[in-house]
Amino acid sequence: MSHNFCESCNRVRLTATGQLFLCLGQDDQMNLRDALRDGGLEGLDVALDHAMIIKPKGHDFVLDRTRTEPAVARHMSVTGG
Repeated sequence: MSHNFCESCNRVRLTATGQLFLCLGQDDQMNLRDALRDGGLEGLDVALDHAMIIKPKGHDFVLDRTRTEPAVARHMSVTGG
């Protein structure tokens, strides 16, 4: 978390409900279940290409012990990984 390596990160997380989280330190996500239902495999392919284009360039983790709110609004168990 102290070294922002995001420019070389190629990791995403897919939940069992089809939500693709693009970064552990951001709230960006894409609904792949809807993309698959609406456009089939072609729609899924387009959605995945778009997800990689909009993947954040960096996270917003703040390593400040006086901060009271979490960096991301969801629990890690929701994101998976």
